[in-house]
Amino acid sequence: MVREVPLERYRNIGIIAHIDAGKTTTTERVLFYSGRTHRMGSVDHGTTVTDWMEQERERGITIVSAAVTAKWRDHIINIIDTPGHIDFTAEVQRSLRVLDGGIVVFDAVQGVEPQSETVWRQADRYKVPRVCFVNKMDRVGASFERTIESIRDRLGANPIAIHMPIGFEADFKGMIDLIDEQAIIYTDELGTSPERREISTDMKSAAAEMRAKMIEQIVETDDQLTLKYLEGGEISPEDIRLGLRKAVIAGKATPVLCGSSLRNKGVQPLLDAVVDYLPSPLDIPPVRGLKPDSDEEITRPAQDDAPLSALVFKIVTDSYVGRLAYMRVYSGRVKQGATVYNSTKGQRERVGRLIRMYADRREDIKEVTAGDIAAVLGMKRTFTGDTLCDAANQIVLESITFPEPVIFLSIEPKTLADQDKMSEALHKLSEEDPTFRVGVDENTGQTMIWGMGELHLEVLVVRMLREFKVQARIGRPRVAYRESISQAVPEIDQRYVKQTGGKGHFAHVVMSLEPGDPGSGIVFENRIKGGVIPSEFIPAVEKGMREAAESGVLAGYPVTDVKATLYDGSFHEVDSSEMAFKVAGSMAFKEGVQRGSPVLLEPIMRAEVVVPEDYIGEVNGDLSARRATIEGIEPRSGETQAIRAQVPIAEMFGYATDLRSLTQGRGVFTMEFDHYAQVADQVTKELLKGSR
Repeated sequence: MVREVPLERYRNIGIIAHIDAGKTTTTERVLFYSGRTHRMGSVDHGTTVTDWMEQERERGITIVSAAVTAKWRDHIINIIDTPGHIDFTAEVQRSLRVLDGGIVVFDAVQGVEPQSETVWRQADRYKVPRVCFVNKMDRVGASFERTIESIRDRLGANPIAIHMPIGFEADFKGMIDLIDEQAIIYTDELGTSPERREISTDMKSAAAEMRAKMIEQIVETDDQLTLKYLEGGEISPEDIRLGLRKAVIAGKATPVLCGSSLRNKGVQPLLDAVVDYLPSPLDIPPVRGLKPDSDEEITRPAQDDAPLSALVFKIVTDSYVGRLAYMRVYSGRVKQGATVYNSTKGQRERVGRLIRMYADRREDIKEVTAGDIAAVLGMKRTFTGDTLCDAANQIVLESITFPEPVIFLSIEPKTLADQDKMSEALHKLSEEDPTFRVGVDENTGQTMIWGMGELHLEVLVVRMLREFKVQARIGRPRVAYRESISQAVPEIDQRYVKQTGGKGHFAHVVMSLEPGDPGSGIVFENRIKGGVIPSEFIPAVEKGMREAAESGVLAGYPVTDVKATLYDGSFHEVDSSEMAFKVAGSMAFKEGVQRGSPVLLEPIMRAEVVVPEDYIGEVNGDLSARRATIEGIEPRSGETQAIRAQVPIAEMFGYATDLRSLTQGRGVFTMEFDHYAQVADQVTKELLKGSR
C-alpha cells in the first residue's frame, strides 16, 4: 500500500501548558482553520471537540488527553490535547513519551506558571522539541516581553521571538512576522483571512531591532550561519527558517509566537510554525529498545518496511466498542486482522479493528504505518507501556514511568447488586489510568482507591457513578503515608526451621538493612559468595522481602527507601525450598525494620499560591500553621505575589475553600507532589493514636 502523504510531512505534536492557559481553545481553532470543523467550539459553552467527556464540559477543564488529526499545507498533524491540572499529570507524561514535538501555551499575563515548569521538565526528559505560543495577548496586563523573560529565567530555555505583537490588551490587532518582515493584521471576527501588509512606519525601527536580535540568536546555533553572518553575507528568510528548524530539533532554541486563541488571532502562523520548525518522524533519532531478556540495545528506523515496533500509551474503555488501545507506531506497519507480539507480556495479540481517533469519534482504517498514531480494538492483555512488535524481530521499548499516588479513600457498594458492578468499574478505570490504584484494607476488608489528588479521586468517583451506574458510599480522603527506617541494622540472622512428619522446611539468611536514598524504593543487593545459598533460592528471598515491605510495623503503611543486602546464610540439601527462603526473607525484613527505628514518611507537595499583595500576611501565616516551609515570594503582574512553599498534603485538604475565604475569592493555588519526608515526632504520635 503506497502512502498518501510522505513521512516527512507528518507531525505528531502535543499541546501542553498550565491549567487555563488556553490549550483546548487553541486546539479548537486549529481544527476550525484546518477545515476539520465548521464551527468553533467553546470551553465555556461545553461545545469543544477534544473536551468530549461530560465532566470536562461541566467543569471546563481537560481530564483525559484527546487525539485529533488535522491537515495543514499538505501535512498531516496528529494533535494530542493534554490536561493542565497536576492531578492528571499521567496524561501529559504518556502523551509526551510518544510525541515528536510540542506546543507550549503560556498565558501572556501570568507568564511561566508552576504547571508550565512541570510540563517543560517532562518535555526535557523525553527530549521533545517545542514552540512557544504566548496566548491571551488581548487580556489586561498582557506582556510578550515579560513572558519571554520568564521562559528564559524560570525554564532555562533559549526563547527566540519570531513575532512582535501589534498593540496589546484591548488594542491587540495582530503581529509582525519578523522573518518575512510583514505585518499580519486580523480584520474579521473569525480570523479566517488575515491580511499581510507592509510594517507601519511607527513600528519599523522597533521591528528592525527585534529582527536583528532574532538573527543573532539563530546564527549562534549554527557554525555555517555564524561564518556567513560575520562575513557580512545576506541572511535570507530561507536561511533563517532552516537554521531555526535545526536549532529547534537539536533542542538549542525555542521559537516564540504570540496571539489570542479566543479572539481568533495568531493560530494560522502557529500552524505554519508547527510545519516549519517541529520535527517529522524522520527528523528524530531511530527509536531504541532492548532485546527481550537481555541488555543488548537495538534500534528501529522510521520506515514502513522495517520490523514492527509500536508503543501502547493509553487504554480507554468505550461503552459502545469496548477496549481501545492507543498506540504510536515507530517502525513497520500494522494491518487490520494481523497478529502482533506483545514483547512486554510475551504473548500474541490479534489486531481487531484499526481506528483513526477524532476525540471521541472514530473512523476505520485498513493499516497504520511508521510514524503514525492510531487506536486498535480487540486487544485483551495489552496495557499502557507495552511494546507491540513482530514475533520474529522482538524488541522491548522503554516503558512509561508514573508517579506514585499520594491520597486514598474507602469505597463501599450500597447494595449487593452494586458489588459486581463496582468491581468491574474499578477494574476498567484502573486499566485506563496508571496513577489510579485499587486495593483492600487488610484490617477492615474495605475497598480502597488511591489517586494523585482530591480532584483526581472526585472525577473517578463521579465517572463510576455516571458511566457504570454504581451506587456507593465514599469515605473521606486520607493521606498515603509510607514507613521507612532511620538507622542501619548491620546484621539480621534469621532461620526458618519447621519439622513435619515428612520433608521439613529449612532456610537461613543473614542480611543487613540501611536507609536508602529518598525515592529509591526497596533496593535488594545480593552479595552471596561461594554458593552458601544456591542461586535459585535468592529470588525467593527478595520476593519474600518485597511482600513483607507491603505493610510496615508502625501503622501498616508500605515500607520504602530501604536498602537490603543479603550476604550470608546456609541451606539444607533436602529440606530447603524456595518457599522456605521466601518465608525467611520476609521474617528477616520485618525484624530488621523493627530494629531500624522505624519512622513514618508523608508526601510533601510543592505549592504556589498567587494572592493580591493585601492578603500576603494572612496567607503566609495560614501556610505556616499548616507546617509549610516558605521557599520564597516573588511579584507577579497586577499587584499580586506568588508564594512558593513545600507543605505536607495532610494539611492541604479543603485548602481551596479556606484560601477563597482568606482572600475574598481572589487567591489561587496549584500544587504537585515533590517528595516523601519524615513526619515530626509529635504528629507521628497523634497519627498512631488515630486522632488525625
